[in-house]
Amino acid sequence: MELYDYLLKTYGVNEPIFISNIQYKGMTMNYIRQQVKKLTDQGLLKRYDTGIYFIPTKTIFKSGSTLSREKVIEQKYLTENGTRCGYIGALTFANQLGLTTQLSAKCEIVTNKATSDYREVKLAASTVILKKPRVTVTEDNYRELQLLDLIKDIDYFSESDPDAQLRRILAYMKELGMGFSNLKPWLPFYPDKIYKNMYEMGMLNFISL
Repeated sequence: MELYDYLLKTYGVNEPIFISNIQYKGMTMNYIRQQVKKLTDQGLLKRYDTGIYFIPTKTIFKSGSTLSREKVIEQKYLTENGTRCGYIGALTFANQLGLTTQLSAKCEIVTNKATSDYREVKLAASTVILKKPRVTVTEDNYRELQLLDLIKDIDYFSESDPDAQLRRILAYMKELGMGFSNLKPWLPFYPDKIYKNMYEMGMLNFISL
């Protein structure tokens, strides 16, 4: 129970716990795995996927609470040691901005942790697509790179006309205090197609922003 108390204090309930990150009183990883199995058998921990557990809360359902896939993705692929290293891919991002109603069953992630240009991995019952970024992702550039990825492929999935696309993108940029000058340093990493999409949306008229 000593390890359980530590996990509860450190992570709280319904938060991802990665076994590989647990460090407690000099315990070996093998011993930690043994203790985690005992806690799981006792119902104090629940397994989400290989090496990923969480402390469930009691619910009216016998199975108890579940762990959010988004929380796991955030910690597994989008951050490392509290530092931003990835972002959600263009289709999901377009849906979040209201540019499309499409939703893929596969979650696309652009992350520094990707070891190849494209790889599909299983995460519990989900499939995650991992892509290498065009340039190293940081806290200072991930929103710009995410937006440029969207613009590059906007003709593939946007259900809006160019004027509506532009209005929504400019509104998003305004919310973040982002101007074209913030995008400009990263444009050389993208194919020429991105300029075509910007032109067709009328975005280049705002180049001085």
